[in-house]
Amino acid sequence: SWQDQSVDWSERAFILSFERPMNRESVEKNLVIDPPLPGKISWSGKRLAYTLDAPIRYGENYQLRLEQAQEEFRDGRKGNTLDPFIANFHSRDRAFAYIGIRGEERGRLMLYNLTQQRSTTLTPEHLSVVDFQFYPDGSGVLFSAAEKEWGIQGREKLQLYTIKLSPENGTTSNLKRILDNSAYQNEQFELSPDGETIVLQRINRDNPADSDLWLVKPGEQPKRLNVQGGEFSIAPDGQTLAVARGEGISLLPLETEAELIDFLPKFGQLLNFSPDGTAAVMVDFNTDDPSLRFTRSLVYVNIQGIEKELLNIEGSINNCKFTPQGNQVYCLLTRLLNQGNYQEQPYFAKIDLDTAIVTPLAALPLFQDIQSSLAPDGLAILFDQVTISDSPSIKDILTTRSGMPIIDGRLWLLLPAPSQAPKEQQPELTELPIVGFHPQWMP
Repeated sequence: SWQDQSVDWSERAFILSFERPMNRESVEKNLVIDPPLPGKISWSGKRLAYTLDAPIRYGENYQLRLEQAQEEFRDGRKGNTLDPFIANFHSRDRAFAYIGIRGEERGRLMLYNLTQQRSTTLTPEHLSVVDFQFYPDGSGVLFSAAEKEWGIQGREKLQLYTIKLSPENGTTSNLKRILDNSAYQNEQFELSPDGETIVLQRINRDNPADSDLWLVKPGEQPKRLNVQGGEFSIAPDGQTLAVARGEGISLLPLETEAELIDFLPKFGQLLNFSPDGTAAVMVDFNTDDPSLRFTRSLVYVNIQGIEKELLNIEGSINNCKFTPQGNQVYCLLTRLLNQGNYQEQPYFAKIDLDTAIVTPLAALPLFQDIQSSLAPDGLAILFDQVTISDSPSIKDILTTRSGMPIIDGRLWLLLPAPSQAPKEQQPELTELPIVGFHPQWMP
């Protein structure tokens, strides 16, 4: 079923359909995939299903070969040997988007195909992009932007747009505005896992105290959710909204006005849900324990009510992402270098959720608002390193999350050693030949 197809992270199994009953042992023994794709075989009549153990590795060409497979009659006798069968397929190219910084690229959304070493401009010259998110199937991008001529004031005039995208060649079409800025200031937004729902924070222009979360669906008028709070995330089930509220995280139904599903009072930040939505990693700022008040804890929480502290540090826990298998997280952490002037050394680390073993991957230079992205196959991490100006500019909308003007930026690729690699194998860290910031892998 994958013959001559492009396969992405969401496709976890292919089907081989036979015209006659087969000797299953002869098929399983002689089925070869090159390069290897570990997985499990199951049968239903004359159909074989091969389910991958992990998402397919991106940027690869694969060949499936089946030779010496025999048919088998109902009485168990073996029949003819099938002619050799060969099928080719490939995984989606490794590609990511970022916001450009220099020259004609400044403020524009760029797509870089890492497999083919090709760059494409996605957004028009007159817009400055502030934030963006791919649709889950890679068919387009949702982004907030303002007219470039508005300068820094554009931060208060952001409008929401979509643009369609061809995953294979990077071409774009149908730039469409989703929300204007006439009555409300548009802030943080997030797409649901099915790509059909947008949740965003909006502030009333006539009454700045009126800040709320809104629901936006295709073909429907934006709907106020009557939910106030800070950072928010949509759970993988697409039905649950997690919102930071005061001293805790509220879990709320997304589309109904039912009562609170749950409240987690000890956590100040939800970093990421597991791919299946049954668990999350959260930050406990340890405000309840005087002996730990200068520390932060990373805690694993699941729907069975299990809470497991993974680490406790004096530095910061900036973000964590689950691997596709859900058994590890990659985190951007900092360690405190100097308590007096509070200098922090950022580093990436891999944390095993079963053993809570923390494996440092790469120490980074002193940083300003590093933003990172884990590849859909879980095998690569992108991150940026921006250069800022100490002089605020009214001419430019490009700033860090803390509001400092961005004047330059570098993008880096970190390849952690595979789980089965020898212990002495080190992660690979490479600077990419691209100037930009806020990188995000294409799904």
